Amino acid sequence: MAIGSIAQLTPNKGKGLTINNVGQSFTQDKYFWSRPSAVNYNAAGSGGSNKGTSNPEYLLDIQSRIDSFLMHNPGVSKSEIPSDLVTASGSGIDPHISVQSAKIQIKRIALCSNLSEIKLNQLLEKHIEKPLLGLLGTERINVLKLNIDLDNLK
Repeated sequence: MAIGSIAQLTPNKGKGLTINNVGQSFTQDKYFWSRPSAVNYNAAGSGGSNKGTSNPEYLLDIQSRIDSFLMHNPGVSKSEIPSDLVTASGSGIDPHISVQSAKIQIKRIALCSNLSEIKLNQLLEKHIEKPLLGLLGTERINVLKLNIDLDNLK
């Protein structure tokens, strides 16, 4: 009884949600970049890499992602890069990034799109998804929805 009552407070009243989008690769400088995928965003074969954090191949993948990000985002230091921009999610198809991951990309996108950083920050703020019931999870941003609205601004 208690669980059923709590479920009424969730989206779709505890009947589940249909997931209608999965992560996609965005690597052009004019877009917010997605979280990396260990399965190349293939929903039919979703999953992580299963490589441990001390695996040399895994570490090379992470370093390659860091190097690429730094090359495309001058002025950002390695220590400022949020981990979700260089590590793949467990499913490999996560459509979300952290708010910090989106914010750190604003300068690059402003330069490429001729949009002001203020305008991009306003757009980003409209796309922040709050934790469920204000408690469960963290704030996040759906990259696909954000990039669609970004295209509509241009």
